[in-house]
Amino acid sequence: MQIIDLHCDALLKLWEDKTRSFTDHPSIETNVTRLQMGNVKVQLFAIFIEPDFPSDLKFQIALEQADLFHSEVVGKHPNIKKIENWNDIRSLRDGETGAMLTLEGADAFGNDLTKLRTLYQLGVKSLGLTWNNANLCADGAGEPRGGGLTELGFEIVRLNNENRVWTDVSHLAEAGFWDVIRTAKYPIASHSNSRTICDHKRNLTDEQAQALFQKNGFIGLVFNPPFITGGEQATIDDLLKHVEHFCELGGVDHIALGSDFDGIMFYMNDLEHAGKYPNLINALLKQYSEKEVRGFAFENVLKRLPE
Repeated sequence: MQIIDLHCDALLKLWEDKTRSFTDHPSIETNVTRLQMGNVKVQLFAIFIEPDFPSDLKFQIALEQADLFHSEVVGKHPNIKKIENWNDIRSLRDGETGAMLTLEGADAFGNDLTKLRTLYQLGVKSLGLTWNNANLCADGAGEPRGGGLTELGFEIVRLNNENRVWTDVSHLAEAGFWDVIRTAKYPIASHSNSRTICDHKRNLTDEQAQALFQKNGFIGLVFNPPFITGGEQATIDDLLKHVEHFCELGGVDHIALGSDFDGIMFYMNDLEHAGKYPNLINALLKQYSEKEVRGFAFENVLKRLPE
């Protein structure tokens, strides 16, 4: 069964150590070999800059990660196809994997909209306004103030709407989440779980989840144990509790996958890298119909691409 994975941090790993090969380096959980093993049809690659880097260097680092995407991920692998527009996902051939750029945190461009437009032009098609910290657009989930979007943040959401770009709420403080829900045409949560099942600030409340469903968005289940069980260990069965809860809230057609591979320190048993996706699919098929599992794995996202 094909997979769309809404979030990984492979570009950060490639940027931190440029000797790593995206083809098969064992430290890259979403390397080409593992994507093929896991039947990942589309992998989203986040540009992410650590918050402690000086502000005046962040756009340069973003450009360097985008360059690695084009040179190392796409450029050296004929079967990896850059997603230039949404229809490219539907036109992928057998044996091809789509690769799409995203941006995790507006820190990369500050308040310079020319820089943002450059990132759009380089292929960014999903944008999360924050990581866990605050920036000029909004407060992140880790900011004690818990504020909503600034005027700049609202402007970025409007630009996302105009450019048919997803606005990703996964790292926003709750007030910012509701601002996005009111403003965004294409809201998603690329890598979040249920706060009812695991009370972590990075997860979504029932009210948030249902609001996303009502806005025709979706939630990418994240494989990070602290967001699954609250601890360092988790099983696939533990993750399925989040699936079941979202289904109970009416989200069976809005559940997706957003592993956060290459950006996590702890791993679920039997799901330590992209090559082990069949273990998750087999577990889901024991509890859900093939149609429902196809939705979780691929089709719920495919049905909701911006038009």
